Amino acid sequence: MDPLTERTPRVVSAVKLLRTAERRKAGRFLAEGENSVAEALETATVHEVFVTAAAADRYPGLLDAAHRRRVRVSLVTDRAAERLSDTVTPPGVVAVCDLLDVPLDRALSAQARLLAVPVAVGEPGNAGTVIRVADAVGADGVILAGDSVDPHNGKCVRSSAGSVFHLPVARERDTDRVLGALADAGLQVLATAADGEVNLDDADELLAAPTAWLFGNEAHGLDPQIAARADHRVRIPIRGRAESLNLATAAAICLYASARVQHRVHGPIT
Repeated sequence: MDPLTERTPRVVSAVKLLRTAERRKAGRFLAEGENSVAEALETATVHEVFVTAAAADRYPGLLDAAHRRRVRVSLVTDRAAERLSDTVTPPGVVAVCDLLDVPLDRALSAQARLLAVPVAVGEPGNAGTVIRVADAVGADGVILAGDSVDPHNGKCVRSSAGSVFHLPVARERDTDRVLGALADAGLQVLATAADGEVNLDDADELLAAPTAWLFGNEAHGLDPQIAARADHRVRIPIRGRAESLNLATAAAICLYASARVQHRVHGPIT
């Protein structure tokens, strides 16, 4: 059978999923690359896998996994794979999956002890990295608050290294609603701030409580009005000459600090 081309209707429909509006309309997104496709086949609803001949030879295990789950596998031309990709060097394997994000209340289960809440995060690579860090430390979920990037953005999915498939990710544009829901769920809210009144090094007692961490965006940090509504503002001590830390690094430090204390006091988070 000849491979599908960039003009094949199924490929044309899948290419549209590179746009946020089309993803929401169709209820589907693209997961690209060996890692993402493998995790999608393991945990998500996958409708089709597109693969080039070269990628089929390179990733036979992925095709076996798709066949075991009775997912349609379609051979495509290199040109079609380029259209399906938003990377400079397409990996040649793409899965069409159902959207993963969950309603806010599902990310706020009664057992939630640690949440990451990036606010107005526009860089998909940073959003994906925060999701990956949250997964690594055993957090219960991630809430993308305010005008944040779509977690199904291709770069976000790739940057999460498969973690977007592992834990609940919610997206809520109404930051006031997010803050209210966190309080209703009994979570203390901590905000990162360069001039925070709490030093992270001295915060172990504070970190033992169920916590939601607010992280600001890449360019401007956390809005002061939002930071003021947190229960505490926490600063990460910088002992060298670096002026500041980027979003993903700050999130990694704070989430790890919370997970370390909670694991010691209460046992494993997961």
